[in-house]
Amino acid sequence: MISDRLFVYGTLMRGFDHPMAQLLSRSADYLSPARCQGRLYLVKHYPGLVLSDDPADVVFGELYRLRSASELLRELDMYEACGEGFAEPTEYVRQMLTVTPDDGAVSEAWTYIYNWPVAQLPHIASGRFLEQ
Repeated sequence: MISDRLFVYGTLMRGFDHPMAQLLSRSADYLSPARCQGRLYLVKHYPGLVLSDDPADVVFGELYRLRSASELLRELDMYEACGEGFAEPTEYVRQMLTVTPDDGAVSEAWTYIYNWPVAQLPHIASGRFLEQ
């Protein structure tokens, strides 16, 4: 069974006036603020999450429950240009990630991991896209 949880950390979060953020807000239930272990980079006008082994590296975002997970994830995969039909390596890959909501109950959720080199990208040290 496909997971119905999604962790977002950038332009898909609440408050963004992007069509895909609006689609997410219509098609999913916001659960809570959440965080994961990783590093956040400013790619262009949007961020990229890179996994990290350092527990001090934390990225903050939001956790959602998708009402129709398969269909919505297909739409989001198209938006993130990953999955079938896109040239490898794709800019993002969707994968499961351990996230911690504000209530502390660790959960597994889908997220989009940045898949291109980050050496020349600005690091968002706070882990919060809105504080870049």
